[in-house]
Amino acid sequence: MASVLVESIWSKCSTGNVIAAVQFLAIVGGDAYSVDGSLITGTRPMRHFGTCDGSPIHEVTLSTADAEAKIISYGAVVRDLKVRRADGVMQRVVLGLETIEDYIAHAPHFGAVAGRYANRINKGRFSLDGVEHQLLLNQDGRHHLHGGGPKGFGKQPWTIVHHTGTTVTLVHTSPDGTNGYPGTLQLTCRYTLVGKTLRMELFAHTDKTTIVNFCQHSYFNLDGSDDVLDHTLAVRANLYLPADADLIVNGELRAVSGSPFDYRVARPVRNPGPNGQHIWCDYSFMLRGERTEAGVADGLRLAHAATFASPKSGLSLACWTTEPVLHVYDGFKLNVPVSGLDGARYNVNAGLCLEAQHAPDSPNLPHFPTTVLRPGELYRQVTEYRFA
Repeated sequence: MASVLVESIWSKCSTGNVIAAVQFLAIVGGDAYSVDGSLITGTRPMRHFGTCDGSPIHEVTLSTADAEAKIISYGAVVRDLKVRRADGVMQRVVLGLETIEDYIAHAPHFGAVAGRYANRINKGRFSLDGVEHQLLLNQDGRHHLHGGGPKGFGKQPWTIVHHTGTTVTLVHTSPDGTNGYPGTLQLTCRYTLVGKTLRMELFAHTDKTTIVNFCQHSYFNLDGSDDVLDHTLAVRANLYLPADADLIVNGELRAVSGSPFDYRVARPVRNPGPNGQHIWCDYSFMLRGERTEAGVADGLRLAHAATFASPKSGLSLACWTTEPVLHVYDGFKLNVPVSGLDGARYNVNAGLCLEAQHAPDSPNLPHFPTTVLRPGELYRQVTEYRFA
């Protein structure tokens, strides 16, 4: 895990209030924010998007000459993202919904920050420092998925604490015991639009030892087609994690060579099996991490994880991240009963997710990189989606 000791600023953050969170991020990120108590101050107006659990949900628009993103304070969701194609046309590249009611009732984590623990934990159980913990079983009553239903980070109101024309910072605090997790955890998410790149930075701290694993869960479609099967995908991984029928991993790492999931060289997402039917993908890949560059956060390096491309629009998306694993989900279960952005319908394979994260069920599989976060440590993640 990308974590460092921050005892000198931990005392400022342990109160859990919004001002402390912003001061905390300012120290780490090098930015200065102006916040007046719980009153949001910024340089750009916000749009009221609706209400969730009595909390107002706002939308902020970020823009550059070649891209525009709309972020809402429900789940830190990227609700819309458009980038300029070579022919000058602004192309929508994510799936999104029109109302907060539709997000609450129907969104399969569209554009959200999933957590406290992205992906699955087997039977929702893990042991931490000799103490057994039982999490909410929100996957068919058997397993824990994406932090646990409506109280997970991706389905909760966040607070927008700062925004400009190109960046927005949001904060959410999860109380001790939420869905069975130990510790009060505060997460800060900062989205920045730079040219055609959408950057997500995450910072988290806790007052008790706990586990954390977050991911950005946008569904990408680079040309507006009904499905992404004719897009191409390349993943920088020699190994993937096989899973059972419940998509629970057992810790095995298997070579992609000779499997249906060999994306070392770009090829279509369409993956016909022996009977001609599409072989769906909902698997985690252990990244090679051999092509890296310095990140915006001190001490972190970004590795090229994957490239997703549309021959139809000419757009490509390169995912770069600090995380060790990329989970690829091709949207084979999508069947959204309401209209999406501009009336679009989202059915099977309408979008593909590139979820940079740690390995599923890592708390029970000690040979994988740790996801334990202790008081006085800082969790950090940087993931970039670079369009060209």
